[in-house]
Amino acid sequence: MTDHSHGTTTPAPGAPGHDHGPADHRHQHHHDHTTVDWEALAAHLEGEAEFQTPMLDQATAWLRDLLTEPSGPGPDAVRRVLDVGSGPGVTSCLLARAFPQAEVVAVDPTEALLERARDRAARLGLGDRFRTHVGELPDGLGGLGDADLIWSSKALHHVGDQAAAVAALAGRLRPGGLLVASEGGLSSRMLPRDFGFGRPGFEARLEAVREDWFARMRAALPGARGVVEDWPALLTGAGLVSPRSRSFLLDVPAPLDTAQRRHITRQLDRATEVFAEFLDEDDRATLARLLDPDDPLGTTRRPDLFWLSAQTFHTARAV
Repeated sequence: MTDHSHGTTTPAPGAPGHDHGPADHRHQHHHDHTTVDWEALAAHLEGEAEFQTPMLDQATAWLRDLLTEPSGPGPDAVRRVLDVGSGPGVTSCLLARAFPQAEVVAVDPTEALLERARDRAARLGLGDRFRTHVGELPDGLGGLGDADLIWSSKALHHVGDQAAAVAALAGRLRPGGLLVASEGGLSSRMLPRDFGFGRPGFEARLEAVREDWFARMRAALPGARGVVEDWPALLTGAGLVSPRSRSFLLDVPAPLDTAQRRHITRQLDRATEVFAEFLDEDDRATLARLLDPDDPLGTTRRPDLFWLSAQTFHTARAV
């Protein structure tokens, strides 16, 4: 099943009312139907994106290959990149590294996250070609200008009218430019099916709860419209051509180091905050034990902890 939770279960930065980039991460988003303090979540979002960097590097290398094709402008001709739903700017900086001739603009509704993005870019020596823009999809992009590459990761599905959001982005592409929508994939796995306590299949049940939560979140978005989530069709419906899709693995085998374990613990901690009320008593107890730092079978100590997930990237080109 698709992992809609941006690695956790929390709203993401970048779209209107969405969860990994806000859209209504503007401060009152609908994921768990409570107010979300995006500034408080900034470190969590940053750590999540840093953990995913090996997979994101694969995706940006693929984009360079696509831009090298005869119909493309070539990767070195990419002079302007928009990262719409940028959050704290981890991916924005990766894009700046992948396209060294380009100005990169991180776009997000939350100024506190953009401040972190600017700080990161400055630390990495990218400040002279790194910009930020406060805005959300689909109506907050005025004044952004056009671009050779537009990247939007896990933000579009947080817009009530996803087709309108795709069209808004497509309209800002320069001729031959690429729109990239990172949507869909496979939910993460980190434990064996039977990991020594609780009922086997815990992660599958957690995923089912996440899917129900996601459906409620989508239904609660302003202007929500049901649509078949055929992303290549949505891209071509916005007037783009040559759709391509590709999935990339994030495969971190056991044994994990301390930082990797910390990431997984943060993910499960967020799951406790957002999903625990929807789990049965046995699974809540299992989740609590996994998070117990003193338990030898908890995430901070067990030797078989791993991470395996897949993220799908959909692209299409402006005529």
